[in-house]
Amino acid sequence: MFEEPEWTEEAPVATALGPVATGRRPAAAVRTKGSKHRQLLATLRALEAASLPQQPPSLPGSDSEEEEIEKKKKRRKKASFVSASAEVEEKRNKKRQKQASYGSDSEDEEVERKKKSCKQALLGSDSVEEEKRKSKCQKQAPSSRAQHLDSGDQTGSKAQKGSAMNDPHKPSPGSASPQPPHALSRKQWRNRQKNKRRHKNKFRPPQPPAQAPALAPTEEAEAPPAPRPDSHEARAGALRARMAQRLDGARFRYLNEQLYSGPSSAAQRLFQEDPEAFLLYHRGFQNQVKKWPLQPVDLIIRDLRQRPASLVVADFGCGDCRLALSVRNPVHCFDLASLDSRVTVCDMAQVPLEDESVDVAVFCLSLMGTNIRDFLEEANRVLKPGGLLKVAEVSSRFEDVRAFLGAVTKLGFKVVSKDLTNSHFFLFDFQKTGPPRVGPKAELSGLKLQPCLYKRR
Repeated sequence: MFEEPEWTEEAPVATALGPVATGRRPAAAVRTKGSKHRQLLATLRALEAASLPQQPPSLPGSDSEEEEIEKKKKRRKKASFVSASAEVEEKRNKKRQKQASYGSDSEDEEVERKKKSCKQALLGSDSVEEEKRKSKCQKQAPSSRAQHLDSGDQTGSKAQKGSAMNDPHKPSPGSASPQPPHALSRKQWRNRQKNKRRHKNKFRPPQPPAQAPALAPTEEAEAPPAPRPDSHEARAGALRARMAQRLDGARFRYLNEQLYSGPSSAAQRLFQEDPEAFLLYHRGFQNQVKKWPLQPVDLIIRDLRQRPASLVVADFGCGDCRLALSVRNPVHCFDLASLDSRVTVCDMAQVPLEDESVDVAVFCLSLMGTNIRDFLEEANRVLKPGGLLKVAEVSSRFEDVRAFLGAVTKLGFKVVSKDLTNSHFFLFDFQKTGPPRVGPKAELSGLKLQPCLYKRR
């Protein structure tokens, strides 16, 4: 049922041992006790060794388990330290490569320099020979660098694009330091060369070079002309013209105010004393009327052309006789001054015509002055019974159109038609019914129109 352990066979001495006797022993027995005790210790050690077969026998000088664990930890620490040092060394190498890429010419030159430094350290070469070799390397550096750049441009491989080697500036032969302060990478150098080519071709015409000489005369012809020596005189003349135009405008406004603020007799005397004033006023008046979208004299001309050509027309305030030149009817032209041989210079309140001698009386923008009633009574005098009175006046002068029409009817007329659609003037047609129905002392407030004054611009 129970097997005997292996140590029973290996230690037969233990089986022969009997029970230990108790009690006091003699001295001889005490002497033999030490030997037996040693034997017992030996058997116990043998039994202990036999009971532990899995553990290898301990060699003299070997470490214990704790020491083994400590060694393993030290090995791990050493391995981690070695890996960390390797990483640090790789980082240092990368930094050195980056620094070398800005300062070194190429890998071959870097290797040669390392070899030379090693040889110099080992063999102790002379410094003079080393300086000569450095100067030779610096002379050969531009050619090698150019070849390296040309090969990089032609191949265009991804490995060269991603490599850390960059092309620096050309070192000066007299410089002692191999690393210049401002170094360009290969990509930067390419970009600089591209920018130079673009700058050269920026102002170059797109045509081929063969056509460039042919375009030279046209470019010369298109060049701006040289400044003329009389440019100062031209500017002075333009300035004088502007000042004269402003002066004429001021005089026109003054004359226009005098015509509207006084009677017609005073205006006649003004133009007799200064004949050029009428010409200046007429020029300014035409400049103002040209800005209108429609001129009233054109409507009057259109209406007269539809009537018989035998009708006699009296134009009060004819100006330049445009009405007489545009119709076939006989026209009597009256004004304060003459601009044409057909004009009869007179006061429009007293025209040299017989009673009931005309068929049509026209006042086209000529009801000026403070004696408008005298003008209308004179028109009634020269018109035949049933004759036509046409009045065109600036719309801004009328405060009350109905009052104006009522006042005209009291002077022996009736309203035939009125046109209030135009933005700048009103047009009225009256027919003579007879002599005025009011006396000369009767007041007609409807005939008081606002003066047409032009503002300074």
